[in-house]
Amino acid sequence: MTGTLARLGAWTIARIARIGHGARFFARLLWLSPAALLRPRLVIDQLHVIGNRSLSIIAVSGLFVGFVLAFQGYYILQRYGSAEALGLMVALSLLRELGPVVSALLYSGRAGTSLTAEIGLMKAGEQLSAMEMMAVDPMARVLAPRFVAGVIAMPVLATIFSAVGVLGGWGVGVLLIGVDPGAFWSQMQAGVEVFKDLGNGVVKSVVFGFICTFTALYVGHEAQPTPEGVSRATTTTVVASSLAVLGFDFILTALMFGAE
Repeated sequence: MTGTLARLGAWTIARIARIGHGARFFARLLWLSPAALLRPRLVIDQLHVIGNRSLSIIAVSGLFVGFVLAFQGYYILQRYGSAEALGLMVALSLLRELGPVVSALLYSGRAGTSLTAEIGLMKAGEQLSAMEMMAVDPMARVLAPRFVAGVIAMPVLATIFSAVGVLGGWGVGVLLIGVDPGAFWSQMQAGVEVFKDLGNGVVKSVVFGFICTFTALYVGHEAQPTPEGVSRATTTTVVASSLAVLGFDFILTALMFGAE
């Protein structure tokens, strides 16, 4: 019994210490982020790597999600004689929920794993240690620009996802099914509120950008400097980021729309 309590206590202490270490890591990233903006070339390069190279999967996924939403929404709405509200349903579903969440999940699988593998391999190759030997802070030079670029890229990618999804819903609803185009756009224009719907979606995507980018950088920085350690770190990044995104999505949705 004493041994079990000792192991439980040691496990609890280790978890608390890890949480504290992660919190200090996050605080230091936030502290160094404004200075990273003074090196715009580094941030722009990472925006290209993180954002531009993720654009294709975001756009294609948004298009097909819009297709599916239009099909499913039409056959549900027509039961109640509300097929003209298809545009509003597609837009609200994408702006409020699917755009930020699906974009974050795709971002964690595409850019997050890339960041984790890159930082993990730099650690395994002792490049981060070499920077410290040359009096260069690797967090300021390597991690902070990637963190800033990820936080900037995530809302842009989510917005593109939602915009392409709306166009996909229009293509299926208007061109394929035959919904009146005037009703499609007018219902959307009348029902979507900029601050409540679009603004809340942007807030979600910014929060998810913080979560996914920080998780990728932290897991990569703390990975064991071996091929197996880097491999496990990339898997951990996807799992941890996805669970965190879904959990925070519930919390943010409850805060934003719970009072309606």
